Amino acid sequence: MKTTMILPSELIINDDGSIFHLHLRPEQLADRIILVGDPARVTMIGEYLDEKECDVRSREFHTITGRYHGKRITIVSHGIGGDNIDIVLNELDALANIDLATRTVKPDFRQLTMVRIGTSGGLQPSVPVGTYVAAGRAIGFDGVIYFYDQTEQIRDTTFEKELLRQLDWTIDGLRPYVVPADPSLLEQITLDDIQRGITIAANGFYGAQGRSLRLPLTDPELNRKIEAFDFEGQRITNFEMESSALAGLSALMGHRALTVCCIIAGRVDKNMNTDYKTSLIQLIEKVIERI
Repeated sequence: MKTTMILPSELIINDDGSIFHLHLRPEQLADRIILVGDPARVTMIGEYLDEKECDVRSREFHTITGRYHGKRITIVSHGIGGDNIDIVLNELDALANIDLATRTVKPDFRQLTMVRIGTSGGLQPSVPVGTYVAAGRAIGFDGVIYFYDQTEQIRDTTFEKELLRQLDWTIDGLRPYVVPADPSLLEQITLDDIQRGITIAANGFYGAQGRSLRLPLTDPELNRKIEAFDFEGQRITNFEMESSALAGLSALMGHRALTVCCIIAGRVDKNMNTDYKTSLIQLIEKVIERI
């Protein structure tokens, strides 16, 4: 079978042999990966490692690889938003499954396990501030995966249709999509102390999540409809900005992925906990033990 070389314009490799944005080389990547938004959080989680192999920084992307209780783990920051997830997921997959020297796909697939630890706003009384929520389903308000082919095979299209109906969707040019999390990873990470929920990943923090400062919203009632949504007893639990792109791209690529969030804001109760460090540390400790 003919091997196709990936062109330099498509796969950009730095002079030191590292991938373009992350500045990582293939040997610096572990199979277990913890993803976070904030580069400083990589440093914080890195303190749990018994030994460190590398500490690489490039723009908002900060990576530490090392060992925790014998497990080799890579910790990567992705910044904010699904567009950054598109960069990080493609480059992590390239490090694992493309020979950077020959620019060809490796014959043996290497599967990555990725857990994103984030913060989020709760949409239901059942997820008050301080709750940990895993995105059993991720709803994308971002559109990232529509640029890739064959998304129907990884999307929950039945759920999508009900979502459009109940939300009376009126936002032109944007169609929400729904991707279930990897079931085995959901089981592995949540146990009995992390709630399984349905997470919306918005493509912004303000208007896309129903916040209005000076600009009016297209659908001021959208958050109310989201909070009232009920499909076979399932409710939408929280808002954040990356879970759907992570779930969708990982599923298309064949990787295992999950987003777990600490609820730091109550969108229904209109409250906010800016001093959430202790709760987040406890979530980090659970994930690093279980991944």
